[in-house]
This record gives sequence, C-alpha cells and structure tokens, in this order.
Amino acid sequence: MIKKCLLAIASILVFASACQAAANVDVNQADQAALDGIKGVGPRMSQAILDERQKGGKFKSWEDLEQRVKGIKKKSAVRLSDAGLTVDGNARKAIGPSK
Repeated sequence: MIKKCLLAIASILVFASACQAAANVDVNQADQAALDGIKGVGPRMSQAILDERQKGGKFKSWEDLEQRVKGIKKKSAVRLSDAGLTVDGNARKAIGPSK
C-alpha cells in the first residue's frame, strides 16, 4: 500500500515537472523540437523562427517576433504565449478590447 502511494506521488511529481518544463519555451533559445512542442507551432513555423533568428539575431520583443516571422501576428502571438512560448522569458500581453 505504501509503495503504491509513493509510486503515485512520484508519478505526479514527474508529470508536474515535465509540464512545467514544457510550459516555458524561449523563442531565443529553443531548438526546433522545443518549438514544435508548443501547441500552434508546426515544423514550418518553427523552421521560419529558427531561420529568422539566425538571419537577424535574437528577437528583442514579441512585436519584433511578429514583424519578422510570417504567420505570427498579435492574436496568434497571444495564443502561442498562452501555450508557453516566451520572448526572453516574457509572455505576450493579451490584446485589449476593440474600440
């Protein structure tokens, strides 16, 4: 009984730490596999991010990422940020209501 409880607790801790690690992927440090792990980023977008990062250097902000990578605009950037993508550790701020 105790072994089963300890195994369950260990499994929960491993799962929680894996979710935490997967939750934050910095666009300036990630490789293609890490970028592909973000919901909403496929192989084509991850390659475009890597190509642009190699060509133009690190992304300075979310706005910089949106301008330089085709297919990433404000709304998609918010969704990607919600899925765990960051730029220098920063999440994309939500878009305010339309006026």
